[in-house]
Amino acid sequence: MKQVTAIIKPFKLEEVREALAEVGVTGLTVTEVKGFGRQKGHTELYRGAEYVVDFLPKVKVEVVVKSGDVDACVDAIIKAARTGKIGDGKIFVTAVERVVRIRTGEQDESAV
Repeated sequence: MKQVTAIIKPFKLEEVREALAEVGVTGLTVTEVKGFGRQKGHTELYRGAEYVVDFLPKVKVEVVVKSGDVDACVDAIIKAARTGKIGDGKIFVTAVERVVRIRTGEQDESAV
């Protein structure tokens, strides 16, 4: 099993959720986060004063899928989240050693 974590622009969340549902993802976790990558934030003008916004709002989407479903999941996220502009985000794929469904005690792939 693998965990796919995507950091995306907030306005792309609904498109990503729909794309993941189409490839069979049944559950996901979404967290509002802040951060920056290559763009290093930006400057804004507020009430005549210029200030630097270091951390930009992003959304972190996490899903755990069977190893064979990773490529479809990653491709779906890329298609849905890409704008072609800087700051589109990143996708991380990591191994998951164990999953336990708390309610039933099911483990690993049957718990996903």
